Amino acid sequence: MTEFLAEVIGTMILIIFGAGVVAGVVLKDSKAENSGWIVITIAWGLAVTMGVYAVGNFSGAHLNPAVTLGFASIGELPWAKVPVYIAAQIIGAIIGAAIVFFNYLPHWSRTEDKTTKLAVFATIPAIRRPLSNLVSEIIGTTVLVMGLLFIGANEFTEGLNPLIVGALIIAIGMSLGGTTGYAINPARDLGPRIAHALLPIPGKGDSDWSYAWVPIVGPVFGGIYGAVFYKAIFTNAYGLPFWILSAVFLSVLLTAAVAELRTSRQKAEQLEETTVS
Repeated sequence: MTEFLAEVIGTMILIIFGAGVVAGVVLKDSKAENSGWIVITIAWGLAVTMGVYAVGNFSGAHLNPAVTLGFASIGELPWAKVPVYIAAQIIGAIIGAAIVFFNYLPHWSRTEDKTTKLAVFATIPAIRRPLSNLVSEIIGTTVLVMGLLFIGANEFTEGLNPLIVGALIIAIGMSLGGTTGYAINPARDLGPRIAHALLPIPGKGDSDWSYAWVPIVGPVFGGIYGAVFYKAIFTNAYGLPFWILSAVFLSVLLTAAVAELRTSRQKAEQLEETTVS
């Protein structure tokens, strides 16, 4: 199997199980309807585990452009392979999303809410604040890539690594994912969002392209920063990229915090004016 095909297959498996569990939980008249966030996070972790088991021996099972870019940025993957991996991941995600659509065919027309249908394919923030949402995606993906490097630095019984990686995904989902739905993977969001735009889903509405940049830019930056941060802290390889990315990250954090405080203050003032009047 070529590395290209491996990344297509692995990412397809990831999305079949990942988007599939979201469909089961949110679509009307599914037997899994309303089974909740815990079910979703566990299934996403197992989705990654299955994808890694399937193709890890062929491509390393990145299944995620943020991981690919992060590993390339610290010399763990040749840059020449990056476009091949990313193209394969997006194609695999589109195919996986299409399979989920066909699996749940009768349930799309039973589900009236357009946002619910989109949620099967793409991430939707709990509170729509693009800058704060960007921070969440950066933090989640930074932790993801650092975690993968932590795991790789330890020796496990042969065959257990994918289970540990799956546990990492579950932990991220349960602890950090409640803000944005934790894309932490540009292909996971972009591929299914493209599928949502193309598939004949009854009453689907638009694909919310105005938000699509957040689960792309955030994970890309977070993936690279997570790898560079790990390299700097754990191997004492401090260099210009580390300091530049750290400065950018800090600037984004502070800007988001200031914007959120300003919004909170404005709401408090409006509430006070309403109470007085």
